Amino acid sequence: MTHIEYPESSKTDDRRDIAEVLARYLRAADHRDPTTMAAVFWDDAEVQIYYSGAGQHELLGAIKGSEAIGAAVASGMAPHPDLGWSHHTTSDPIVTVDGDSAVFDAHFLVYRVQGLPRPAAGWPAGAVGAQGTIVPIESGYVLSTLQRRADQWRILSHVIKHDLPYAFPQQ
Repeated sequence: MTHIEYPESSKTDDRRDIAEVLARYLRAADHRDPTTMAAVFWDDAEVQIYYSGAGQHELLGAIKGSEAIGAAVASGMAPHPDLGWSHHTTSDPIVTVDGDSAVFDAHFLVYRVQGLPRPAAGWPAGAVGAQGTIVPIESGYVLSTLQRRADQWRILSHVIKHDLPYAFPQQ
């Protein structure tokens, strides 16, 4: 788990600032970084996680408060295996801004990245490029409601809707 330091970006465009909040969220999930994760949420934020595949809308769990949300990324997500990683991504975002409130609605896809160990004798003759696999393992939708307070955007409500059944740790 690595804490990521990001310099503050110039404040020029609300939609870009909102997209950056979500990009920091995704990277915090990849790094299992509770500090960065907590920092993208307001103290009174809530995350709700659903299984929404096949027409279902089953609430799997909810987490309230930025510190609890940050802690969940470290304790509620499996650690990366040796030579392994994850890449959380979003695509096709619809961003709407209304004053100091905004909504970020997007598809998400999570990839499991697993490198192959380098053989003791080195890579075999003819081996070229990346050695391992990248497999999509999760998909669904994310709906974030953000608020701007003191000239800073953060997430107030975050809803994750998984397409596949999902084992959510019970507290």
